[in-house]
Amino acid sequence: MTKADLSQTIGAALPFLRRYARALTGSQTTGDNYAAATLEAILASRDEIATASDPKVGLFKVFHGIWISTGAPVVEDDNGPRAKAQARLNALTTNSREALLLHTIEDFTLAQVGEIMQIETSEAEHLVGLARQEMADAVSGRVLIIEDEAIIAMDLESIVADLGHQVVGVARTRTGAVDLASRETPDLVLADIQLADNSSGIDAVNDILRELGHRPVIFITAFPERLLTGERPEPAFLISKPYSEEQVRSAVSQAMFFSSTETLKA
Repeated sequence: MTKADLSQTIGAALPFLRRYARALTGSQTTGDNYAAATLEAILASRDEIATASDPKVGLFKVFHGIWISTGAPVVEDDNGPRAKAQARLNALTTNSREALLLHTIEDFTLAQVGEIMQIETSEAEHLVGLARQEMADAVSGRVLIIEDEAIIAMDLESIVADLGHQVVGVARTRTGAVDLASRETPDLVLADIQLADNSSGIDAVNDILRELGHRPVIFITAFPERLLTGERPEPAFLISKPYSEEQVRSAVSQAMFFSSTETLKA
């Protein structure tokens, strides 16, 4: 692969590396710092990229090496949701959360997860299953769904309920979402970007957070690249349409468990 081709491949994968880093740390700034360190490491040596089965796998492998070498920290906070997140993370089996994110959110195969984390495929599979169970057992709560397509809304309701969470309602518009949130006070918001009346799910979420205060948010969009630009605050949990059930299950469990996600500003 030429230097130009490698740069193009890394450039295309970088928004998703930043998404992964943000989901691990709960902070856009900290996640971006890890992504930047990854690029610096690649500029210093292209060996990991050159020997990887795929350049994107190599990119994430370099990131993971840096991540584990620093102790896999999250943002320190003596009070509030990040402090709770740190305590919960300390209780998880080592590397299980990383394996789950890589497989279900970033859509790497178990073999690729093993390559990135430098473990056997069977161990990667075990870690994914373990993380899913540990996170599902740790936290349950009330979920508000903002989605204008009835079939998708029903599907999301079923997935969320199967995880043991209570769906407090489904809203199709910005106004409806804000009204519902004020009555039901959700612990997590799962929101589409484009709503029925052409209003914005981002605006709806920001209205809700201004009224209710901090709570985790998951956005769903058919065009994730448009939101992962680095030009403004971004969501830690962003699911691409069409989504899989495993992606939703993982994101909901992660967001409820971590309880610290930064959201977009309109």
